[in-house]
Amino acid sequence: MLIETETTPNPATLKFLPGRAVMDGGTRDFATPEEAEASPLAEAIFNLGDVTGVFFGRDFVSVTAAPGVEWPGLKPDVLAILLDHFSANMPLFKPASANFSVPADDEGLADDPADADIVAQIRELIDTRVRPAVANDGGDIVYRGFDKGKVFLRMQGACSGCPSSTATLKNGIEQLLKYYVPEVTEVRAV
Repeated sequence: MLIETETTPNPATLKFLPGRAVMDGGTRDFATPEEAEASPLAEAIFNLGDVTGVFFGRDFVSVTAAPGVEWPGLKPDVLAILLDHFSANMPLFKPASANFSVPADDEGLADDPADADIVAQIRELIDTRVRPAVANDGGDIVYRGFDKGKVFLRMQGACSGCPSSTATLKNGIEQLLKYYVPEVTEVRAV
């Protein structure tokens, strides 16, 4: 089995492509070792000790190295874990832990029902234009809410903590949403 790697715009994050599906649907972001306990694969990667984030996409795994950690030393260890996991066809999640819901403390805003058409347009643009492009860079962007012209998005995977994420958010996503949905005045990361 060959696992390819790609750099991302975030120099701390590498994208690993095992040449097969990782997630059948959705994505999953692990920002702490405690969150990673739901997945034997994410847990093993965090157990290396030099990792601050693991993200599962449709056909990739993004791994974020801790500050000061160099990829030449970490990459072989991550590749070995991924190779062992996918070669043995091990489960991605522990039984009864594949819950993809967002934790209660991060549920986002409750959208005003009067904004339903605006929210539908925003979600459609994010799902069809933004998320595929961001997935190519090893991350994801999730809609969190709309309030008085402001769109709230959560950055995941390689996008979280990326030096260029603010520019992407303001110069890319915000401009796109403002163009197609005039009610949008600003985009913010949460």
